[in-house]
Amino acid sequence: MARQLQLTKFRDLSLDDPFFDSLKAGYREFPEWFSRKADEDVYAVVDDESGELSGMLYLKQEQGAISDVNPPLPERRWLKVGTLKIVGRGTKLGERVIKKILDTAISYGVDGVYVTVFELHSDLVELFKRYGFIEHGKKTTANGTEIVLIRSLTELTGNMIRDYPFIHIKGKRYWLLAIYPDYHTRLLPDSILRNESKEIVQDVSHTNTIHKVYIARLALSRMSPGDVVVFYRTNDGKGKAFYRSVVTSVCVIEEVRSRKNFADVDAFLAYTKPRSVFPEEVLRDFWVNWGRLYVAKMTYNVAFGKRTTRGHLLTEGIVSEQPRWDLRELSQKQIDQILTLGEVNARLIID
Repeated sequence: MARQLQLTKFRDLSLDDPFFDSLKAGYREFPEWFSRKADEDVYAVVDDESGELSGMLYLKQEQGAISDVNPPLPERRWLKVGTLKIVGRGTKLGERVIKKILDTAISYGVDGVYVTVFELHSDLVELFKRYGFIEHGKKTTANGTEIVLIRSLTELTGNMIRDYPFIHIKGKRYWLLAIYPDYHTRLLPDSILRNESKEIVQDVSHTNTIHKVYIARLALSRMSPGDVVVFYRTNDGKGKAFYRSVVTSVCVIEEVRSRKNFADVDAFLAYTKPRSVFPEEVLRDFWVNWGRLYVAKMTYNVAFGKRTTRGHLLTEGIVSEQPRWDLRELSQKQIDQILTLGEVNARLIID
């Protein structure tokens, strides 16, 4: 089934939906709280065909010290993850939700994020910790005791996963990497173009995951962990590339592997299948028929606020016609210009 993370209002959701039964059982005040939020925004995960609700994310800005947790949180600008529930289906939707939380926090300009989670939800706790959340303390109410997890957005660790989505750019190399339109939005869902159908974005692992895999015969081994990649969506054949090819996204290399790094096809499939747009039969074909085979694993950090065309990059003298744009190294000046044109939040770029 195709599930989409949609912004809606509480009033458009039914408290009688069985999805809310566990929340009502865990939080006795939930029905009253839900009613008070009628006109507020909430993210809902809804199946496109059946309309079935299978996820909910409520985010709230708070200013000042947070005194209802022990120890209290210091006076700062906070984003609270007020309510979060996801019905898991093995499609890494939790990672997509983490990305939405952090993207929202950055856009609001807050100093940190906090969430309270009952200890029994150990998988959720570990998911938050993977992306830099740490245990701060406890929150005790009539409903029980929850773990308080916080993520600072002002104090970074230097680790690219725990600091995600921040991009450590100093001393790195920068690359322009091409991707065909057929694969672009399925791999990079937040970079969808205005003229594309939202049906492209499906509830599958390679779309939801923060960690993407790019497979090619290009010499991806030129790239190293920490390198910054700007994705270049190639021409869709509906006009000239000058007007229709665009740069859309920023990713950061985690690692690059070649054929020799996989013991056999099963190891290759185990590594690539959950994170690649290609189905198993195509991946097997690559293994059998491609003598030269490279795999780049990367984090999906930023979707550009504005897509810049190939024509603009050429006419402004930012990128030249040659060498080819399939895999091309960029200079510090070029990456700075492209990020500025893409309206990337400057806060995300760590020099």
